[in-house]
Amino acid sequence: MAHYTAYNIRIILILTLGSLTYGYGLSVISNTIGQPGFLAYFNLAANATYATQIIGAVNGIFSAGGAVGCVTVAWTSNRFGRKWSMNVGSVVCIVGGALQAGSIDAAMFIVARFITGWGMGMLAVLIPIYQAEVSPPGSRGLLVGQHGSWIVTGYAIAGWIGVGTYYSSNLSFQWRFPIAVQCLCPLLLLICSPWVPESPRWLLMQGKEADAWQIVAKLHSNPTSDPDQVYAREEFYQMVKQVEMDAKLWESGGGIKQLVTKPSYRKRMFMGFFTQYAAQSTGAMVVYNYMVTLYEDLGFTGAKVLMLGASYVTVAAAANFLASVIMDYMGRVRLLLIGLTGCMVTLSLECAMFAQFGGTADHVGNALGVFFIFCYIFFYAGGIDATSYVYCSEIFPNHVRSEGMAWSMIGTFLSTILYLEVGPVALAQVKWKYYLLFICLTAIDIAVIWRWFPETKGLSLEEINGRFGDEVAVHFNDEDVAARRKDEGPKESGGKSIETHVETLEEKSRSDSTTS
Repeated sequence: MAHYTAYNIRIILILTLGSLTYGYGLSVISNTIGQPGFLAYFNLAANATYATQIIGAVNGIFSAGGAVGCVTVAWTSNRFGRKWSMNVGSVVCIVGGALQAGSIDAAMFIVARFITGWGMGMLAVLIPIYQAEVSPPGSRGLLVGQHGSWIVTGYAIAGWIGVGTYYSSNLSFQWRFPIAVQCLCPLLLLICSPWVPESPRWLLMQGKEADAWQIVAKLHSNPTSDPDQVYAREEFYQMVKQVEMDAKLWESGGGIKQLVTKPSYRKRMFMGFFTQYAAQSTGAMVVYNYMVTLYEDLGFTGAKVLMLGASYVTVAAAANFLASVIMDYMGRVRLLLIGLTGCMVTLSLECAMFAQFGGTADHVGNALGVFFIFCYIFFYAGGIDATSYVYCSEIFPNHVRSEGMAWSMIGTFLSTILYLEVGPVALAQVKWKYYLLFICLTAIDIAVIWRWFPETKGLSLEEINGRFGDEVAVHFNDEDVAARRKDEGPKESGGKSIETHVETLEEKSRSDSTTS
């Protein structure tokens, strides 16, 4: 099985700037609403009802923008390519972040938050797709898992910057600087984009086989163990044949309507949406976005609240990275089930602490409350966060991956809109009882995933089709590749070997370069 190369790592790390953009932009608001300067500037400290409405709108409108971004990138990434869409999403994020940092009233801030959500919704869909399409099957969990890891690293960076600016005597700097920082990562992504190739699978769908082969050959370049690039030729052959077969089936089946009418596609659309919905139905974003309120209810105040929040996401970042390392060994579905079960149990214990000790001066009870919050995020980040992005990015066929991933992320944003909009009022009225909803939903989600979700680890993106009852154009495995190192390779129809096919493409590529 081919493993990642330095070229793979370079691409993945550049793409994680998009993950950082999404994570930081999503997270920075949770610290902002705890900054005295922000509360004073928008007159939120004096009127609790008004503050609840504005904070709910700020969180909800970001998710609404994210949903629009998902729809946008589902079209642009197929029409103009993954790379073009990434650059446009980056520009939108920069514009939205700048407008937020320069906001003069609540209305401008809310509109800017929508624009930011739009751009970040585009990146949230695109980055894991991009990473999946340039990663070898045996390491895809590790490499695509970096998306989740770096999203939460963005959370941690936002948290610790929030802690630092809390001590500033300049009330405007307290909240404007952390928000302005969110422009940095998308700017770096734009600057580094020339070093990121277009997705070879997208190039194949555009009929650009020679360009696609150059990228695949470089992705799997290993002169020591595979000097003849047998693995690269095998995978490229599989990719070409799958694209050809999918194009014929797509056209004969009626195009885009098959996402609803074709059972295997419909199942995948449900599973992608459900995976992201299940992740949000653990209550993770409610816990995080309203962490200031949560810790205050436990009796903590001031900078200590912000430091606990920053520590929380630091643990989450470490657990996400752990998940990406073990995912290719344990499998996606098993990790999801472990994470969901752990979240359900620890949130139940957290509710018990709230019910018994919330608002009291009992140090042991409140300390246990904090402990269970940290246990909760360990299970969420270590089992669900990175895993959900990997799973959704790989279960869809090449030609509908952008639409499928977009629909999956719409599940995230729609769930977040509902839970976060209701959050301030629910936490004010029923307090810890609001979390009972997430405990019950998670129990149902565990049963659904355990019963119906197939495992995908170790399979190429093309071979995953077989797990859903669709035809796989070409199968190959480690034994096949090892055996063919001694032979001339698999034959295409008509007797032409894939080596001959690839050499023809290489000649065409050199000819095109000379002509240009």
